[in-house]
Amino acid sequence: MTPSTTASRFRTGTRPSPMAMEQTGRFEAAFRSHHPDIGLEIVKITSQGDQHRGPLAEIGGKGAFTRRADAHLLHGRLEATIACAKDVPGPHDRAPGITVGAVLPREDVRDVLVLPAGHPPATLDELPPGTRVGTSAPRRAALLKALHPKLVPVPIRGNADTRMNALDAGTLGADVMIAALAGLRRLDLADRASQILEPTSWLPAAGAGIVVIEHRTDDHTTGGLLAPLTHAPTRVLLDAERATLAALHGGCLTAASVHATLDEAGDLTVHAVVLDPTGGAPLRSVATGPAADPAGVGHRAGERLLRAGATHLLGVRP
Repeated sequence: MTPSTTASRFRTGTRPSPMAMEQTGRFEAAFRSHHPDIGLEIVKITSQGDQHRGPLAEIGGKGAFTRRADAHLLHGRLEATIACAKDVPGPHDRAPGITVGAVLPREDVRDVLVLPAGHPPATLDELPPGTRVGTSAPRRAALLKALHPKLVPVPIRGNADTRMNALDAGTLGADVMIAALAGLRRLDLADRASQILEPTSWLPAAGAGIVVIEHRTDDHTTGGLLAPLTHAPTRVLLDAERATLAALHGGCLTAASVHATLDEAGDLTVHAVVLDPTGGAPLRSVATGPAADPAGVGHRAGERLLRAGATHLLGVRP
C-alpha cells in the first residue's frame, strides 16, 4: 500500500524516548519552516529494542529499533520515519522499499565516560582495575579491551535517560558507562560527561551524530518534501560511511568504526577500522576521493579491509 502524501497531512513516526522526541522537534521545526501549509502529525512507535532488555541479537540486532516503524511506513500508515543513523540497519539487513529522504546536520561524533552522580571526576585511565563499564555497543566493548584491558565491559540496555537513572541508583549492573555526547546534549545532560573520548583513538560509530528521515522509495511526493531539509555535507558523510558498512555487511553486532570527513577543498576521506572483539590488533583502511562519489569512496574503504582479512575479525565473538 503506497498512498500519496496529501497536501493537508504529513504523518511521521518516531520512537517515544526523550532523545527521539528532541530529534523529532528539530525535524518538526525544519519541516514547518519549509512547508508551513502542511499539517504535521507525530506518531509515537515503541520499538522492540525499547521493550527488550536482553541482547539485541536475540531479537534480530539493530533492526529491533526500526522494524515496527518500517512496517507502518511500508503499509502506508506513515509518510516518513525519524531515527539516529547509527541505529538504522544497512540495506543488506532490511526489507527493500525504504530510502533516506533527508539528513539533518551532523552533531558531535564523540563518546564520553559517564560516572554516577556525585562521583569525583575521573578518566578511563584513572578507573581502578575491574571497574565494570556499561555499553551495548560491540565497538565500544572492543575498544575497551584494546585500550583499557584492566576494565571490564558489561552489556547494558535501555534508553539513555533510563540508563543514566539506573547508573545513579546503582541498579545498572555497571559502575560507569559510555554514552554518545550528542545524545547527552539532546537531553541537556552534557555536564555529566566526566571524560570526552577523542576520535583519534576512541573511534566513533558509523552514522554517529546524524539524524535521518526515511520514506518509501516509490513515494516521490514525500521525497520531494523532504529533500530541501537535507544538509548536503552531512549527506555525503553518511552515504560514505554506510557504503563502507555495506561492503563489510556490517550491522549491530559488528565491532567496527567508519568516520568520514570533508576538507575545505571538498575532498572526502573515509577512515575505516574493524576491531578485534577480543582486544587484539585492529585492521585499518583509508580511502579518499571526490565528494560527488561518497558511495564509491566508502565502498573502497570497506573493500580494502576485506582484502586485508577483515572477514575473519567480523566473525569473531568475544
